[in-house]
Amino acid sequence: MELNKAVIDCMRSLRRRLRDEQQLDIHLNQPDAVSAMLAGCMRSNDELTRELGRQLATFSEQLPAPAPVPPSPSSSSTTVRIYRGQRVLA
Repeated sequence: MELNKAVIDCMRSLRRRLRDEQQLDIHLNQPDAVSAMLAGCMRSNDELTRELGRQLATFSEQLPAPAPVPPSPSSSSTTVRIYRGQRVLA
């Protein structure tokens, strides 16, 4: 997922609000940071936090998600590693 200034600003605001409201400790470099923030927004009673969650959901839906790699029959002998959230053959 490509992060631009608008996405980072939204994530920072959400991170602060969720930490204050729900004591959630979410780091921006976590692989599941966006999904954790969206889950926290769903549980929030504050309308501004929920609105920021809707904005983040819109940003994340606009960016293309990586397509899953189907397993091939010959892949049993190759090693798959995860590098920066992407599957890499080793």
